[in-house]
Amino acid sequence: MLIGCLIIVSGCNRDEKKVVQAPAAVKKVDFAEPFRFHKRVEVAPGEDYDILSWGRGSTSVGAFLILHSDSSGKKYNTTTGDLDGAIVDVYNTDMDLDGNPEILIQAKAKDTTNYATIYAFEFNNNKANKLDFPRLTSSQRKGYRGNDNFYTKEGKLMREFPIYDGNDKDAKPTGQKRVLEYGLRGNNFTVKQLSTDSSTTTSAVVANKSAVKTVPKQKVKASSPAKKETTSKKKKSKKHTAEKKETKKKKKHHRRKSSDDDDN
Repeated sequence: MLIGCLIIVSGCNRDEKKVVQAPAAVKKVDFAEPFRFHKRVEVAPGEDYDILSWGRGSTSVGAFLILHSDSSGKKYNTTTGDLDGAIVDVYNTDMDLDGNPEILIQAKAKDTTNYATIYAFEFNNNKANKLDFPRLTSSQRKGYRGNDNFYTKEGKLMREFPIYDGNDKDAKPTGQKRVLEYGLRGNNFTVKQLSTDSSTTTSAVVANKSAVKTVPKQKVKASSPAKKETTSKKKKSKKHTAEKKETKKKKKHHRRKSSDDDDN
């Protein structure tokens, strides 16, 4: 009987193992042609923005759509534009705190680097105002090879990317990151670099060294001519005084001589 019970229990355990199933894999959303990307941004109840990308025959270029739905006011409008690369993500901000939402579309294209492009719009009374996103300056581009990471923090748009030891394809990462903070003032972007990397540190050290070298030289150059000029003035004044005394002696001697002649 004991052996029979063990056989029954083992059989039950086998059945239970067969019942356990692996979790279903998450499927990617397939978009019907010609659409490739879609994200819905809810700014307020009844006010939504649907951002889509579309195009046939190419994955490197296309176009984007921003569909604004104001269901409470029963107003709908569309904003479109050319797209370079593929949309990575969409951000909703109000960086200037004026109550008008900003829709920022991040796209990534690839040539020699995986560079990023931002398409920015501010919406006011169902009208889209296009904003020019600033390009990286020469100092900000030093060691840039793409692979940007964008995110929002405290109402600002943040950007960080790894720094390489050069800008060509053979450049290697230095392990440092450059962090930029974007704001908005008067429909114009402001940029602030938050990180201190090797390029900024090196330039600061060079500037300090050059300042230290030039200051003593300027002092020496400024002081030495003054001393020479003072010395020469003193010499001239002494010489002039001596000449005056000599002239007076000669005049006195001449007068004495002339008076002696008269007496004779």
